[in-house]
Amino acid sequence: MKKDVVPVQIRGLLPANSGCALFVGNDEKVFVIQVEHNMGAIIGMALRGTHHERPLTHDLIGRMFSGFGISVERVVITELKNATYFARLILKQENELGTKLVEIDARPSDCLALAAMQKKPIFVTTKLFHEVEDMSEVLTRIGEEKEGGEEGGESGLA
Repeated sequence: MKKDVVPVQIRGLLPANSGCALFVGNDEKVFVIQVEHNMGAIIGMALRGTHHERPLTHDLIGRMFSGFGISVERVVITELKNATYFARLILKQENELGTKLVEIDARPSDCLALAAMQKKPIFVTTKLFHEVEDMSEVLTRIGEEKEGGEEGGESGLA
């Protein structure tokens, strides 16, 4: 893989006033992407390996991909414009004619949900990774507070 991307993982998920704070990063840096409450719940379920009793939209998309021999190859969070993150979903289709890669513009929350469900790699462009604010200390503090005996509910940290 080229040096223009950095591998990252979903490091934590925390309910927030306006949705959910999704902590994404690696050992070097962690940054936050705000997602809607329902997307936070979907990503949280995928990270825990739990499923809704009926297929949700991302489950349906995954099943449709599978039916057409398409898999998620990887996700790349590409840029931040006007407080909105952008991402690309890279899909691979294999059939009797060969292998084809397709890159699709998609919301980071949708990309991250599909990557979490299918356990596929997540990347961020090097340029963006250097631009975003490091929230590692915040994630560590939240983890310490949760471990400090706060009772009831889920910690939300992955």
